[in-house]
Amino acid sequence: MTGVALTLVLLSALVHASWNFLLKKSGGGAGLITAANVFSFAAYAPLAMFVAWKAGYRVEPIHLALMLGSGMVHTAYFLLLDRAYRSGGDLSIVYPLARATGPLITIAVAVALLAERPHPIGIAGAVLIVASAILLTGNPLKWHRGRSRHAVGFALLTGCMIAGYTVLDKTGVARWLVPPLLYDWGSMAVRAMVLLPWAHGRAPGSIGAAWRERRKTVVAIAILSPLAYLLVLTAMVFTPVSLVAPAREVSILFAALMGAHLLREGDIARRVVAAIGMALGVAGLALG
Repeated sequence: MTGVALTLVLLSALVHASWNFLLKKSGGGAGLITAANVFSFAAYAPLAMFVAWKAGYRVEPIHLALMLGSGMVHTAYFLLLDRAYRSGGDLSIVYPLARATGPLITIAVAVALLAERPHPIGIAGAVLIVASAILLTGNPLKWHRGRSRHAVGFALLTGCMIAGYTVLDKTGVARWLVPPLLYDWGSMAVRAMVLLPWAHGRAPGSIGAAWRERRKTVVAIAILSPLAYLLVLTAMVFTPVSLVAPAREVSILFAALMGAHLLREGDIARRVVAAIGMALGVAGLALG
């Protein structure tokens, strides 16, 4: 992995952990998730139009199909992640589980279906990052107990969605060369069209309430969430997805520190050990 790609991915990790912290702290809900996605679509529209004009972009049916698939999987991702947090899961448990599950599946699919052959050092780094992520969650044998049980289940399902959209989006930006901003904006459009009627039917008035009562959080998530993923999509244009996906998991370190210091979830010693493992894992990715 090149230094440019690694820089993009690490910056993305910090931004991604930040908007997850805001989602957890705010309490989430259908209205907030929908308001944030709709605002994202509107806010990034002028930039997307400029990129399309500047690049002379011509849409093809396969591009629309990929954006549709990505938008649907991303919608499921947002809803499952929100449900995991609202089910009583701590940021330092839900986030690592969701983020660690995705790369395991992504690497397997990338090797099996995309014919990627990452260097053994890179694979070792990926495994170390995932193992460190699991260490951050504590004793896996206790996940099924108490109120965390449902949160863990939703977190694991969220990880499956991460694997799904990562492989799908790699195909869109690397194989079909759709500009990353345009690709993600098309996915935003699908999410907005799906979430608006869903939120209105499930919780009438929740979108307006979220905008009135938690406007700053809505705007922050709306800007940070696409930004984090755009950085990753840009890196995936010239970097194997089997290396990008696990490198993103450094965001687990940022989320763990936010959970410990800002949400007071505790157990810093274990997180320091896991952080060291992640640092070594990222070094392996860089060498690989």
